[in-house]
Amino acid sequence: MDWLPANGPSTHWSYLYSIIQNCNVILDGIDNIEILPNDEDEHIFRNDLEGQALAIRGLALFDLTRFFGYTYLKDNGASLGVPIITSASATADSKPSRNTVAECYDQIIKDLKNAASLMIPTYSWSGTSLNQKDLSLNKKGKISKWATLTLLSRAYLYMGKNSEALQAAEEAIKGSEANKYQLWNTEEYPTVWGTEASEANPGEILFEIVNTTTESPGNESMGYLTSPKGYQDMCITVSFYHHLLETPNDVRIKLLVNQDKKVMYLNKYQPQPGENIMDANIPIVRLSETYLNAAEAAVKNGDATKAAKYLKAIALRGNPDYTMPAKVTLDDVLEERRKELIGEGHRMFDLLRNNLRVTRINETDDMMKEVVHFADEKTSMDFDRNYYRTILPIPQKEINANSNIVQTPEYLK
Repeated sequence: MDWLPANGPSTHWSYLYSIIQNCNVILDGIDNIEILPNDEDEHIFRNDLEGQALAIRGLALFDLTRFFGYTYLKDNGASLGVPIITSASATADSKPSRNTVAECYDQIIKDLKNAASLMIPTYSWSGTSLNQKDLSLNKKGKISKWATLTLLSRAYLYMGKNSEALQAAEEAIKGSEANKYQLWNTEEYPTVWGTEASEANPGEILFEIVNTTTESPGNESMGYLTSPKGYQDMCITVSFYHHLLETPNDVRIKLLVNQDKKVMYLNKYQPQPGENIMDANIPIVRLSETYLNAAEAAVKNGDATKAAKYLKAIALRGNPDYTMPAKVTLDDVLEERRKELIGEGHRMFDLLRNNLRVTRINETDDMMKEVVHFADEKTSMDFDRNYYRTILPIPQKEINANSNIVQTPEYLK
């Protein structure tokens, strides 16, 4: 975590703003699409396209804000976030300043709510829909209404708006399951990640980045980075491995792959039939998260019945021996999120937004002889949401190019 403005990962900034720019190009030109007054199909398609662009823009801004801005509940969003860009017409001379975290979240919520209202609830997997007119609405790799509502519930949780989070999550659960999405069962869970979804069995991934043999990041893909057959750059910690072993019948243990008793890898990024590990898709939104979002929001709202309902679905699927607590607590939900969403980019943010400490435990195990924490940086082994290294520094080249962009103050010390 020894990032400085000069050496921080700048692609987290540039790639996400490139995505926002592409979305803005669509949104700026969407009203130029000529639609015959009575062509209902084309009107529906146009709205869905606008909804997809808004949803992706909202997701990109959400990630930018949590990467470069402190968690919302640290100061109710008063600290600096990132520039909000809502038009592609900005010129090379445009020099936007950083908006506050609160302003960023207002825009995120606006984009996701508008997106969900525009998107088609149902459409075919084959590319033909509505009146059998080909509107190229293939679901594969496209963000859905239900993924958008899950993202909305996620953003509301980050803001502490639990009633709104529960409402969005429940709408996503009801709608997705009405369209045949369903939680994977215990038996299929370890191997289903690379299964080709279909209209008859769409599974539980509501939105994923689709990679193919002709279009993928190659050696820089998540599949290759996390695989013992690839770069072997990402592995689980010994302490998490020990934690899973406390419940030996938990199916999620079967996602672990041991390499010569040296390292334990997480096998979530599985290639689909006919593809290799570099082509593995990247799940962004799963129905499991939707359930856990609902459970967390319900706990915080004091709705014990709903909290138990949504937690039970995930906990018992993961571990058939799981014993439901008499009353579900936030700790129960966060524990399940820790196990279920491992490797999907949630854990640190879950702790920080709930004002809990991140504690890295340096343990050893004969099955993982080459896994150690870099414990020389003591402040990065145990910290809370006030620690400045929970966020990234603004890339120095952005500050050099834009005199209105200021660095996060703690990175100037």
